[in-house]
Amino acid sequence: MDIQQFIWESIVNLYGQEVQLSQIQLQKTKKEFKGHFTLVVFPLLKISKKNPEQTATEVGQYLIGKTTLISEFNVVKGFLNLSIAPAYWVNLLNEINRVKQYGMQFAGDDAPLVMIEYSSPNTNKPLHLGHIRNNLLGYSLAEIMKANGYKVVKTNIVNDRGIHICKSMLAWEKWGNGETPQSSGKKGDHLIGDYYVKFDREYKKELAASEATGLTKKEAEENSVLMAEAREMLRKWEAGDTHTVALWEKMNSWVYAGFEETYKVLGVNFDKIYYESQTYLEGKEKVMEGLEKNIFYQKDDSSVWADLTADGLDEKLLLRADGTSVYMTQDIGTAKLRFDDFPINKMVYVVGNEQNYHFQVLALLLDKLGFEFGKGLVHFSYGMVELPEGKMKSREGTVVDADDLIEEMIKTAAETSEELGKLDGYSEEEAAEVSRIVGLGALKYFILKVDPRKNMVFNPKESIDFNGNTGPFIQYTYARIQSVLRKAATSATDTQSSDDSVSDTPLNEKETNLIRLLSEFPAVVREAAESFSPAVIANYIYDLVKEYNQFYHDYSILREENEKIRKFRLILSQNVGKVIKTGFALLGIDVPERM
Repeated sequence: MDIQQFIWESIVNLYGQEVQLSQIQLQKTKKEFKGHFTLVVFPLLKISKKNPEQTATEVGQYLIGKTTLISEFNVVKGFLNLSIAPAYWVNLLNEINRVKQYGMQFAGDDAPLVMIEYSSPNTNKPLHLGHIRNNLLGYSLAEIMKANGYKVVKTNIVNDRGIHICKSMLAWEKWGNGETPQSSGKKGDHLIGDYYVKFDREYKKELAASEATGLTKKEAEENSVLMAEAREMLRKWEAGDTHTVALWEKMNSWVYAGFEETYKVLGVNFDKIYYESQTYLEGKEKVMEGLEKNIFYQKDDSSVWADLTADGLDEKLLLRADGTSVYMTQDIGTAKLRFDDFPINKMVYVVGNEQNYHFQVLALLLDKLGFEFGKGLVHFSYGMVELPEGKMKSREGTVVDADDLIEEMIKTAAETSEELGKLDGYSEEEAAEVSRIVGLGALKYFILKVDPRKNMVFNPKESIDFNGNTGPFIQYTYARIQSVLRKAATSATDTQSSDDSVSDTPLNEKETNLIRLLSEFPAVVREAAESFSPAVIANYIYDLVKEYNQFYHDYSILREENEKIRKFRLILSQNVGKVIKTGFALLGIDVPERM
């Protein structure tokens, strides 16, 4: 902005005419040219009434004569490349160094409140790899929004009712023989997931047997005894049948305990958890209210619908003919309870892209029902995550279980670290903690560095690599910086003064690039919030670390004989470490102090 202001002043003084700041187009100078920032001259030619090269040269000469901010310039066709003076970069580093929580804004009393929903598990199966991406994106987005000065409420909606839940319940009742998490040694969510798979297998056997008698697939499905029993169990649950509700409560309690273990290990949490069993009736009430106000309409079979054709969509079922609710009804009820509980300014749903249409409809319905955040709701639509082997299927038991994956990542991190000698001299407890941090860091970073809107393939082996664009590579660089700082603090050559700042120092290109990258961090945090993309921060941190490692390779720090330069490089390293730690915290990733 300082440069923009000086350029604006140069145009007024050179050509006697004011311009809009938006016409002063500044961008980073391309690597093949000398300079830090480049002014695109073409929008100014109507004012200068001169050719591009002459205009650029005149502006460059004016800047050199009027400000010490610009040390030199060069002109390439219609582009003015500007080099920033070393003293400016040194002062900028001092400013960054003075701010402990650099890049972060904090919410004031009147800050808008953003509610972010993520996780949204079903209580008929354990969390899997797809849930991991969802949880990591949701938690990271919440931290990023907080860093941009918003109040944030992290929320979860647990899908704890419906036919899929009854399938697990029915299978356990038929074939469980009283098995519990304690008797089986399994986490509760895993145990219930096994019975969901069991139901599907028995159901397929039943269909195959029926089709063998000459029935069509559709006829076999219509005549399924198992599915009829599951539907009857759902009817009893909705009617409040004592036995069915007691079974539901017992089995769900096992699942909740299992989920909580997984969330704790993964490092995610929630401020408020809602349950569909508590929200679907609220949704039915809001739908009936909408029916009374002629927002919705009822068909002859008593089903309730919303006609959205005037909005470019179709007609949407809200209540079935038998009065039971659908997912849309439940989402309306959940929104109602949330709006009662919190003064929501913006609602963000972290849900996969297969639900894009659902959230288009939900936004319209909430708006028609009078919810202030309705039309402005955000569907943070992310792509699917697959393994190199392909897609996963829950009911067939071919998903990658979240707990198994986390355990495997930590185990692989331990083996890889040990092979590379990164755990030498560590106690067993220290080695286990570093392996946990590295394993989870590898998992989280590999998922979060990808643009959330894209489908991705998660490759566990690639994610643990200590080289390249990986979590362990960045974590190791952070630990290396901390090692340098510890050695400096205990060394006779320690140059850290009480004011912890540096004066004018000659800078090399690598040092200038590092300060420039550090200066971009606040803008990166803003961009991540505006684009709803943790990947913006992840890839920025990688670029910073890559640049630091080149600097570390080319220049000495502790062995630098010039005391002034040594102190400058220590403060530069310290602030690179600070930004790595802050950026990784926004991704929900820890960094080890030693490695």
